[in-house]
Amino acid sequence: MKAFIMAAGVGTRLRPLTYNIPKPMIPIVNKPPLEHTLELLANQGIREVVINLHHQGKMIKRYFGKGSKWGIKITYSEEEELMGTAGGVKKAESFFDDTFLVMSGDGLTDINLKKAIDFHYKKKALATMVLKQIDVRFEYGVVMVDKTGKIKKFLEKPSWSSVSANAVNTGIYIFEPMIFKYIPKNRFYDFGHDLWPLLLKKKERIYAYETKEYWCDIGNLSEYRKAQSDVLSGKVKINIPGEKVKKNVWVGKGTKINSKIRLEGPCIIGENCKIEEGVTIGKFTVLGDNGVIKKGVSLKNCIVWNDVYIDRNVELTNCIIGDSAYIQESIAVFEGSVINVKKSI
Repeated sequence: MKAFIMAAGVGTRLRPLTYNIPKPMIPIVNKPPLEHTLELLANQGIREVVINLHHQGKMIKRYFGKGSKWGIKITYSEEEELMGTAGGVKKAESFFDDTFLVMSGDGLTDINLKKAIDFHYKKKALATMVLKQIDVRFEYGVVMVDKTGKIKKFLEKPSWSSVSANAVNTGIYIFEPMIFKYIPKNRFYDFGHDLWPLLLKKKERIYAYETKEYWCDIGNLSEYRKAQSDVLSGKVKINIPGEKVKKNVWVGKGTKINSKIRLEGPCIIGENCKIEEGVTIGKFTVLGDNGVIKKGVSLKNCIVWNDVYIDRNVELTNCIIGDSAYIQESIAVFEGSVINVKKSI
């Protein structure tokens, strides 16, 4: 089976983080969510993928190349103008000649794809949508199904009072190639607003499969923070980089840590970092590669990206620090702050 990975979005709700890099490349425990997705696909036997590109697509191509590092063959579909979720897949129609999978490049999941695909085949569906029960309903489209799993109604981001169900669309789909006859060529076309409602109107065989595994849409800063803490809490089964040096503490290669520091798991320290004495790396902190952390620094519940220099006696709590930032000595930054260095691309 082949897969299409949607990676063309601009990531407006994640700004300022997405000024510098495309949304599928923002690090989740020091690896892009797109990398976690490729590892998931490879581990479950899906070895050929198309990735569509638009916003800063060259960065994605440089990082992943042809995909050989992950045991996957990658083909890129570049969009000068955004085609929409369904329109982007239509552009790559010639790649698909059998049942295929569509996933988002900026989601985080450990879904068992085989179960979803088996469900699709069992129902002889034209299209299957993967659903997930979540607590917060109004930020996502809600899907209503009958007892057989057949989709009977869509509610796009409804109010709290309008629904009783909380199974939402994950953006993971399984399609038969016949789906392309419903997607117009060379125009913007969306899965949620256009294709799925049309399939329902045409009374096609469209079904919903509810996954019990982990899924998170990294659509805003709150969900981005949540995804990091969920990984560190063990709620999602993904490959965490680095060596596990003690309970719930991972450290990358080449990192030098002074013996007189305090490490509180769960936390992750990337590769080639230098951490001086008197430093506290608190719970739910992720430190990227090539970081320099000077004496007396305290990091608590922070996400720190690559190549960051934090000078002496800095105190950071619940912050996100972007690539190549310099944090000058003896300052304190607290709850929910985002520091990102905007670069020219």
